[in-house]
Amino acid sequence: MVRKCFTFNRGAADRTADPAESLGHKGANLALLALLDLPVPPGFTISSVAWRETASAHGELPAALRAEILGAVEWLEGITGRTFDGEMRPLLMAVRPSARSVMPGLADTVLDIGLNDRTVETLALELEDLPFAFRAYRRFIESFSGLVFGADAGEFEEIFDAERERAGWGGGAEPSSPAEWRTLIARYHAFLDAELGQALPQTPFEQLLRVVEASFQSWRSPVARTFRAAHGISENAGIAVTVHAMIFNERGEKSGTGHALSRDMTTGKSRLTGEFRIGGREDAGEIGGKGADIVQLGTERARETFPADVEALADYVRRIEHHMADACEVDFMVGDGDLYLLQSRPARRTVAEGVRVAVEMVRDGLIDEPEAILRIDPMALDELLHPTIEHGDAVEVVGRGMPASPGAATGIVVLNSEEAVRLTGEGRNVILVRNETLPEDVHGMHVAEGVLTIRGGTTSHAAVVARGIGKPCVTGAGALRIDLAAQTLTAGNVVIRAGEAITIDGASGEVIRGAARLRRPTLTGDFATLMEFADRARRLGVRTNAETPIEARAARAFGAEGIGLCRTEHMFFEGERVDVMRDMILAGDEAGRRSALEKLLPMQRSDFVELFEIMAGLPVTIRLLDPPLHEFLPKGEAEITELAESLGLEAAALRQRIEQLQEFNPMLGHRGCRLAISYPEIAEMQTRAIIEAAIEAGGRKGKDVVPEIMVPLVGLRREFDFVKQRIDKVADEVAAEKGRRVSYHVGAMIELPRAVMRADTIAEVSDFFSFGTNDLTQTVYGISRDDAANFMSTYQRAGIIERDPFQSIDAEGVGEFIAMGVEKARRTRPDITLGVCGEQGGDPASISFFEQVGLDYVSCSPFRVPIARVAAAQAAIRLQRGLRTAAPPKARGRS
Repeated sequence: MVRKCFTFNRGAADRTADPAESLGHKGANLALLALLDLPVPPGFTISSVAWRETASAHGELPAALRAEILGAVEWLEGITGRTFDGEMRPLLMAVRPSARSVMPGLADTVLDIGLNDRTVETLALELEDLPFAFRAYRRFIESFSGLVFGADAGEFEEIFDAERERAGWGGGAEPSSPAEWRTLIARYHAFLDAELGQALPQTPFEQLLRVVEASFQSWRSPVARTFRAAHGISENAGIAVTVHAMIFNERGEKSGTGHALSRDMTTGKSRLTGEFRIGGREDAGEIGGKGADIVQLGTERARETFPADVEALADYVRRIEHHMADACEVDFMVGDGDLYLLQSRPARRTVAEGVRVAVEMVRDGLIDEPEAILRIDPMALDELLHPTIEHGDAVEVVGRGMPASPGAATGIVVLNSEEAVRLTGEGRNVILVRNETLPEDVHGMHVAEGVLTIRGGTTSHAAVVARGIGKPCVTGAGALRIDLAAQTLTAGNVVIRAGEAITIDGASGEVIRGAARLRRPTLTGDFATLMEFADRARRLGVRTNAETPIEARAARAFGAEGIGLCRTEHMFFEGERVDVMRDMILAGDEAGRRSALEKLLPMQRSDFVELFEIMAGLPVTIRLLDPPLHEFLPKGEAEITELAESLGLEAAALRQRIEQLQEFNPMLGHRGCRLAISYPEIAEMQTRAIIEAAIEAGGRKGKDVVPEIMVPLVGLRREFDFVKQRIDKVADEVAAEKGRRVSYHVGAMIELPRAVMRADTIAEVSDFFSFGTNDLTQTVYGISRDDAANFMSTYQRAGIIERDPFQSIDAEGVGEFIAMGVEKARRTRPDITLGVCGEQGGDPASISFFEQVGLDYVSCSPFRVPIARVAAAQAAIRLQRGLRTAAPPKARGRS
């Protein structure tokens, strides 16, 4: 016969091969504490095997199981010296159901099983405390009836209140005499009989069996079923029930309950902390018992008032920490001066606390650096890099969108970029609110505190740019409406006018009316130490996507090892630059284009000089102009009229030219290297700016600058050859003019399936590859990332996909293309440098994949650089250890 009841007592415990699976997390933990020779209340656990047998028997406990439970009860009677339904010293029990992990919907703990109309009197005499005994009996009747009979707790409260009003109870909150207590209990029995047709079993063993049966049945409660379905937990996993002797922890100053931690979370140091509640439960005052007095552990008062040996408690907690090799928290009780541990687990912690604790545990020699790195959730580090909302304050959430760029921001609503620039110039903080952002909104995004868009997803223009510049962003807030004529933002019945304050939370997607209080991030020395651990462990390099000095400096401060993607088009959308760019686009011939490009040349050169100097010799990969030219042209009538006047053209003629340049599907249109082939003068100007800037920056710093020039949207080897020939030609011209030659690399951006298929031939002439995972995902899937938000959430809810492939690499599809490209490129050119510069370059799951396929570096937005450094270290550690996944300790609170 398979054993189903497993006993535990201090120094000894029966455990199975997989204790959490068979004993539940509560039973497994009590068994572990017992084996560590720590004080636990004696008891036994009825395993999940018993649940499966009971489920097969239509919910009734099989006879063999009842007999085994009876044997366990008799064992417990011998251990405690108490008797179930005893004439003297009655044995009372607590029943605590649990599954392998914490799961909502399961039965609550039932205390004081074993009390009946006779044993309550016996217990009162033994303890010389009748109110305590009857208080426990009242609680037992309520919890038993709620679990087993389905009684409403409110019904008992009504009976209690009615009896108090009828009897007066001397003005107290509970009965003041034995007779009044007995009358109250009689009213409870009468209610069960009259309203539910039930009677409380007076036999303790029957009470226990009924509670176990009802606990087993809670596995199939609607809440538990929903949770299992959402978390992929097997329906047949089952529940275990732990039974242990009661601890009388609510009787005056020698009793109480507490919560202890092995470390001071504010410093990470090894020190007993936590709190102890003397003499009662949290609701003791409500039921007439002595109000609980909370004492902070680790203080002088705790040493003076703790009713047990506080040094022993500190020692127990340290022993658990050493066994777990992690900071732990322990639930304990003290009953009449006796200390018992009930449960232990890894200590819950905020992200900052997690970093501090991990670093301190390395200093204490309890874990090594790789283990400390694995303890941290890389994405949670965002909390340390951006402002967050003080959620202790009441806030009015008026809308929700997609959390597109982390951090929180407060400012007044502005509905266009020009107004954002004007108001910030007056010293106002603004939130830029748009239906969707366009490239010409970049200047407004740069000055705004945060960005809110009605349309778009987490890889839309607004999201990508906001992450790059470290601004909070919420996208896809579809329930909100913008009225440009009325200058309002409407959320249901709430109308917010331009100039009124809102707050956005880029971590949760919440839009809040008014100015919420923000908590500013602080990067501690422990954070820097953790980054040092990560840098020693990782193999992948970490670069940044940046094109402005602000972004580049932020990335260097976060430890970026160069720029992996400089999107030069972002340099053309502000101020006079966009006007010159429009002159070039609208020029009627090559001579006109070259004339406009001559004006852009010094602007581009100064941009590159500054980036080269900030990066101080680190690699800088500059992508030639990528987007189609129509994106630089005006769209509104007023702007078209204004531009026509400045150019001396008829508005109708300009409108016609803009329409000619408009493309049906610009993502697959006249862009990337196709522009450089159609208008080689653009690539030539950019090359000249790059090479001249490298010479100038190198001369200033006394150190050679080796720029990397990247050709975008390559699909054909001949496309790359065409552009590279012009790059080399201009570089030779500059060298002859300046009398100085600089080294440079020319590489291809691999973002088309055909480029992957021909990676071996392209690698013959390309110095490096950078996989553009944004466009590669679009072209492999045939999905526009700007439109995917309309249906991607539906796909996820339906279980068609698990994660948005524009956020985390699709390893089975897009990933196969990348792996193929890596293999083909290295077969031709073993020393070729291979990186990735799409949004997935900052995603930990994607970084793990990039480590496995052997890329050399990832490039991500500046504020994701620390995340990428830790994720790259974790990926290297897991690959070395043969691991694929690891769960960090759960962060406490919002993140």
